[in-house]
Amino acid sequence: MLRLLVTWALTFLALLVTAALLPGFTSTSWWPLAAASAVAGLVGMVVRPVLVHVAAVIGWIAVAVATLIGQAVVMQIAMDIVPGASFDSFWTAVAAAWMTAAFGTVLAWLASAGTDESFAASLLRIKPSEIPDPDVDGVVFVQLDGVAFPVMQWVLQSGTMPTLRRWTDEGSHAVHEWTVQMPCTTPASQQAILQGSADGVPAFRWYDRELGRVLVANRPADASIIESRASTGHGLLADDGVSVSNLFTGDAPKASMTMSRLEVARGSRRTRQVFARFLIRPDGLVRSFSRTIAEMARERFQATRQRRLHVHPRVHRSWTFAGLRAFSNCLLRDLNTAVVSEEMMRGARSIYVDYVDYDEIAHHAGGTRIESLAALGGLDQVLTILEKVAQRAPRNYHLVLLSDHGQSQGEPFALRHGIELSDLCRSLTDSQTTGIEAGIEGWGRVDSVLEDLGRTGTTAMQQAASRRVDKVLKPEGTDSEGAELIVLASGNLGLVYVPVAERLLLEEIEAQWPALVPGLVAHPGVGFVSALSEAGPVVIGRDGRRHLTTGVVEGVDPLLTFGDHAPAMLATATLMERAPELYVNSTFDLDTTEVAAFEPLVGCHGGLGGWQDRGFVLAPPHLLAPSEPIVGGDELHQHLVAILTALGHRTELQRSTL
Repeated sequence: MLRLLVTWALTFLALLVTAALLPGFTSTSWWPLAAASAVAGLVGMVVRPVLVHVAAVIGWIAVAVATLIGQAVVMQIAMDIVPGASFDSFWTAVAAAWMTAAFGTVLAWLASAGTDESFAASLLRIKPSEIPDPDVDGVVFVQLDGVAFPVMQWVLQSGTMPTLRRWTDEGSHAVHEWTVQMPCTTPASQQAILQGSADGVPAFRWYDRELGRVLVANRPADASIIESRASTGHGLLADDGVSVSNLFTGDAPKASMTMSRLEVARGSRRTRQVFARFLIRPDGLVRSFSRTIAEMARERFQATRQRRLHVHPRVHRSWTFAGLRAFSNCLLRDLNTAVVSEEMMRGARSIYVDYVDYDEIAHHAGGTRIESLAALGGLDQVLTILEKVAQRAPRNYHLVLLSDHGQSQGEPFALRHGIELSDLCRSLTDSQTTGIEAGIEGWGRVDSVLEDLGRTGTTAMQQAASRRVDKVLKPEGTDSEGAELIVLASGNLGLVYVPVAERLLLEEIEAQWPALVPGLVAHPGVGFVSALSEAGPVVIGRDGRRHLTTGVVEGVDPLLTFGDHAPAMLATATLMERAPELYVNSTFDLDTTEVAAFEPLVGCHGGLGGWQDRGFVLAPPHLLAPSEPIVGGDELHQHLVAILTALGHRTELQRSTL
């Protein structure tokens, strides 16, 4: 009741200011405006659900139109009902609606930190559905993208994430470390966690010999191909699960903003409905717009501060990144939370959602920098909202948090040594070499929303997204069709492919380009090179080599500083059918834990070294209490499946395998 009164008062004040400033908006006195504010609230309760339903059925263009004029329709009806106030035209009503929403948002912000409270309240008003099995508990898997186990320990100790700290203090949750497989990338980890195996995913992007082209995991058509190769029909989310903002579905029957599903059926009515419900609210679009502008301004200030203080290492932080950061930390975060809340109120058995806020900032600012850690504080507020929604949902939900990988930090390879990895390979071989080393991970998150909001067919936005990715895959001045070598970057892991039908062995590489491997391992920015030889997988360093299957070391072990798990991880990756001819891992400074990304990123993940292979999982102790270390996403998948099985999920799936 108090919230309603405050909302009415703020709307009235905003309407009063709008009437004073906007020509064509007249009123006989202040009381018609006060009455209109109250009536508009009642009319909106009736009109907005109708607009949301119609817009979701028609498509994203209708969502855009409803966003622009929906509140104007509400205000026009209210003015027609209340005597003493009027607009001279409908377009005046549109202008008044926008101005009122803007003033109202500003007033609400000044009155209290109420924007997040208002958003949470709107989600809590979603009506719970009737479900046939309320006795079966549900699980919401929340992936905090890129958060390393040491970072999670840090924020728990410092109290940066008070909700999580409360959970661990009360004993409702416990945090565990898991060792990420190589490559330490979202595609490999998500495929392993959701589908049960990382096999077939050698990096974030790779040359696919079967298709004869480069595959990129965050491109819808490619994500669909990747998942089709890995899917068994029994993925983590196969039993009435929902995939939200992921690369792959985990065989979920329902998916929203998930890359692999977009190519199959573009345009999710559910996503459009949630999006429309959020934006048609008078404070929805203005809230997102104001937060986006504020986030961009915050990013530009922080980037300038890094330069002014000569922070090292650092990379150039462009306006493009500022926009991507604002998108992931504002609109996408709210949209993910809204979709997850809707599905919880619907009673979905399991939900897996990926929040990329921290990962996006850490790539450009550094994983331990203040702005990156601040993003985790914002995600803690999201967890508070989901906790409240869970209390009203039609089934009891358990929240399980996990990361897909960590991040390692350091000055990029090209900045440190003045040469790209592809140029180094070109100089050592004198061959036609195509290098694809630009970062495009953030763009995929934008594309997933644009694709999912679109109806069937290709929209102008989707065409623009495809052109942007194609430009990265076919850099100017290179001819990938006639290339003898294709060099790809995935964090501090480089991949060197010979684009032929069959993978070449190390001996064949040495015969054709005798200076390539010796030149790479002699470079001060390269830690080791691994390849498949006639005797099996081998890793070569500056002063020695190691046979990965037998463990025999000649000279100095190249993996000496990379941890006890490194040989097994690298052996598995090198033996992978779709692995490159050469894996190239950057140097790793054991004292500073710094690596050197082959992409223009200060925070990275992909290879070995640093915190990138140290993931975390935080879950209720009665559901997850591993007696042995969790090694690889496939083992983590088994633990998560065991959680679902213990709660009574997957009974039909188990019968189908008998």
